This record gives sequence, C-alpha cells and structure tokens, in this order.
Amino acid sequence: MSKPAFLLIALGLSSAAIAAPNRVEVPLAVPAPASATAPAIPATPAALDPAQLRELRSRYAAWQAMTESERARVRAAAARVAALPPAQQQALRQRFAEQDQRFRDGWLLGPQLGHEFTKLQGLFGYLPAEQRPTALAVLRQLTPSQLTQLTLVAQRTPPQDRDRVRAEFLGVAPAARDSWLRENVGH
Repeated sequence: MSKPAFLLIALGLSSAAIAAPNRVEVPLAVPAPASATAPAIPATPAALDPAQLRELRSRYAAWQAMTESERARVRAAAARVAALPPAQQQALRQRFAEQDQRFRDGWLLGPQLGHEFTKLQGLFGYLPAEQRPTALAVLRQLTPSQLTQLTLVAQRTPPQDRDRVRAEFLGVAPAARDSWLRENVGH
C-alpha cells in the first residue's frame, strides 16, 4: 500500500471532503470498521458520543495542519483508493487497522512526517502537550534530507539522552540545523 493511502485511512476522510480542494468539511464518515461487530460512526455530529467527536475534531485539525501540497498528495491517494474494487479497499482498511496505534497516529501528521514517524517516535512520540506545537513546527520545516538525518539521530539516541538531544535540536537555529545534524548523526 502506498504511504499516502495509509494516511488517507488514518485521517478517515470522506470522499467528499477529499474531493473538495478549496473547501474541507469536518468528515462525518470514516472508513468501514475493521471488524463486522464494531459500531459505525453516526452520520450527524449530534449522534456522536464525546470520544467520537474528539476523534473527528482531532482528524480535522490534523488535516488543517497539513500544507496544501500534503493535502494534494492525500487527495491523489484517495482517488487511487476510491478507484480500487470495494474488496481491495476493505483489505487496505483492515491492514491499516491491524497496525500498531502509534503507527496509525503518526500518519495524521501528513505524508512526509507520517512516513518517518515510527523512526522519530523515540525523540518526539511522547512530548508534553505544551511542547508539541513547537516540535511539530520545527519538524514540518525540515527538508527530506534533514528529516532522514534526524531519524538516524533519533534511532541512535539512548532513552536517557532523548530529552537533552530533543531540546538541543529544537533550540538550533534553522540555518545551523544541517551542521547540527551532521555532527549528531554519528553519535
């Protein structure tokens, strides 16, 4: 499955929300449940329980946080998934549902960060809520090359050093990130 297809399934966007490039509505329908016994999400916000409403709001906020180019990639993936036979669509949903929750949640960050999230999770997966917006802003500024280097730093950083390394990285000026990454990728 393509990486944007996983993102599409993670977002649970309705085809109407994806097809409207200039207008994004809160998706009220999510992919079919992973099991036949799982309840479907109701079609109106008033029928949602608080947890379902929080989940949909979270997905919508994730969609809004993506750049337009990331949204375009998700829309393209949605078109590819929609063109598949229903059985294949369901198989993709099932395969995605079988993945670890942390993996699925990582895709809510968009195609670029979602692709690397499992490798970055050691450094950025368990941030206090007040640090998340700053960390995400920095991560979204990274080039693909910088992101790849940061994944190596994240994978090579022992747990006891993660807070220090993350704080150092987030404190580095954008112009100095390449240098910092080169110095720290080998540690």
